[in-house]
Amino acid sequence: MLGSGNSRRRRLIGATVVLGALAAGTAAQTAQAVPAAQAAPGAQAAPAAAAATHRVLFDNAHAETAGNADWIISTSQPDPLGQNPSPTSDTSWTGALSSWGVALQRTGDYSLKTLPSSGSITYGSSSSTDLTNFDTFVLPEPNVLLTSAEKTAVMKFVQNGGGLFLVADHTGADRNNDGEDAVEIINDLMSNNSVDSTNPFGFSVDTLTVGSDYPRAISDSSNPVLHGSFGTVTKSLIASGTTATLRPADNSSVKGLLYRTGYSGNTGAFFATSTFGSGRVAFWGDSSPIDDGTGQSGNTLYDGWRDSGATNAALALNATEWLSSGTGGGGDGGGDGGGGGTCTAAQLLANPGFESGSSSWTSSSGVITNSTGQAARTGSYKAWLGGYGTARTDTVSQTVTIPSGCAATFSFYLHIDTAETSSTAYDTLKAQVLNSSGTVLSTLATYSNANAASGYTRRSFDLSGYDGQTVTLKFTGVEGSKLQTSFVIDDTALNVS
Repeated sequence: MLGSGNSRRRRLIGATVVLGALAAGTAAQTAQAVPAAQAAPGAQAAPAAAAATHRVLFDNAHAETAGNADWIISTSQPDPLGQNPSPTSDTSWTGALSSWGVALQRTGDYSLKTLPSSGSITYGSSSSTDLTNFDTFVLPEPNVLLTSAEKTAVMKFVQNGGGLFLVADHTGADRNNDGEDAVEIINDLMSNNSVDSTNPFGFSVDTLTVGSDYPRAISDSSNPVLHGSFGTVTKSLIASGTTATLRPADNSSVKGLLYRTGYSGNTGAFFATSTFGSGRVAFWGDSSPIDDGTGQSGNTLYDGWRDSGATNAALALNATEWLSSGTGGGGDGGGDGGGGGTCTAAQLLANPGFESGSSSWTSSSGVITNSTGQAARTGSYKAWLGGYGTARTDTVSQTVTIPSGCAATFSFYLHIDTAETSSTAYDTLKAQVLNSSGTVLSTLATYSNANAASGYTRRSFDLSGYDGQTVTLKFTGVEGSKLQTSFVIDDTALNVS
């Protein structure tokens, strides 16, 4: 939501007027004019995206549309909303994965982008499609080998808490005739990278062509991929695909969730999950289940998404939700994320609502404040980063030890107010986990002026993978040299159980 364009200093001057209005029962937003999006209904193309908690990047930089493939959510790239800002069906966007994308978009909880064919996978660059800006990265049947730099980027992304969704196909599915298929490309990622080449995810993709089958889900009522908010998974579909061989000795968190008929245990896994570092991984052995039967002209497609003998949509969507939900395994059969031992439930952060001022927090000057220029969510104090309209970096952090054997959830409430009128991320806020040496272990999320909205939104991240460690939870707000953006944080918590 757009702000009035006033600087932080000018907002303080106007606070008395706003407080008077509130006392009279006027529904006014603290110290700002009526936002442009409210003044002109319809000006904001996709209001749900402003409050999105899960950011998903779909790859199209590795020949995902070569030959008869069309593994994209939309022809508008990187932003599918450019094709249709309010999609209602799979034909609202063009691509064989449009049903997947539209289903996520319509929840209001996801922000989706595509890495276009001209792009490359990066981690730590200034690109808007850099993996540090996303929670989950989807590689839907890649047909070009990832470069050494790209493989490093993917592995570091997962290691630091990202979710990776790998979709393969049958061996020999070389759609661009470059000598490589998805089986070889995924195996190369896992066995030939600079981060960990010792079978880091605990499985390898089989060099197979399985003509047809309906792999059945294992019995596990607590598994969030099989029993998630998008429905219950019973079967999937193979229409010329492959499977994976699991190697739990290399990674004990690996788990097969759906198996080819007649297989179980470590062989014939058609859908599997795992963890690596603080991140999560999902593998699917065929692209046919994610094909919705629509796409660009000239492609012959198959509607596996709605196949009556399978529950492919629920599987894709539940898995995306699981991958995007935070760091570590989360107690789902893909690893216990460090939880599961004896742990006394507690909230670990000191002065979580900033009501004791800067006590227990380390911050830049003026960040922790009871200024009336921005309202606290509760009480009087909050952490206010930015809001000056000048080039500036603000930080606030606290160091805490997460007990061994504990599942941990870090949460906070965030309000973003801006005078920027563009969706370009000029001003940013990063929430990060650092070790005792100050090295960033994970960037949990990056927000920007493009995420501005009225009121506070709760943000939550699984930190179970850091049990037994002393870590620093840090917010860094970076503001450009022109229009202001205020990142206001309140009511933080680190709950363990």
